[in-house]
Amino acid sequence: VQLQASGGGLVQTGGSLRLSCAVSGFTSDYYAIGWFRQAPGKLREGVSCISSSDGNTYYTDSVKGRFTISRDNSKNILYLQMNSLRPEDTAVYYCATDPGRDYGARCLEGSGMDYWGKGTLVTVSS
Repeated sequence: VQLQASGGGLVQTGGSLRLSCAVSGFTSDYYAIGWFRQAPGKLREGVSCISSSDGNTYYTDSVKGRFTISRDNSKNILYLQMNSLRPEDTAVYYCATDPGRDYGARCLEGSGMDYWGKGTLVTVSS
């Protein structure tokens, strides 16, 4: 299983970015998948997950109303639309998945994810 995140960059406060994560190597219809981030000097945190079984979406409180997770199953791509970006959103963003298991909201914990992509850096300037 391989995941490749892209779309990061430098943006001003209030700006937008869309991250993409190309997923390859598995065909399971049942899986946990989501976005995580790690800011300098901080622990990794779950940002958003989407359920494979019912399409429910989950967000950490700090991004609710600003970020939107979505997926294109035909292209095996996971997206994260990030609007109204803030300096505290600055971090390396990772996509991760666990084929064969769907954790629902617990996906945000990240502990069960077996596969992680290389991150993409998002920098929000003030």
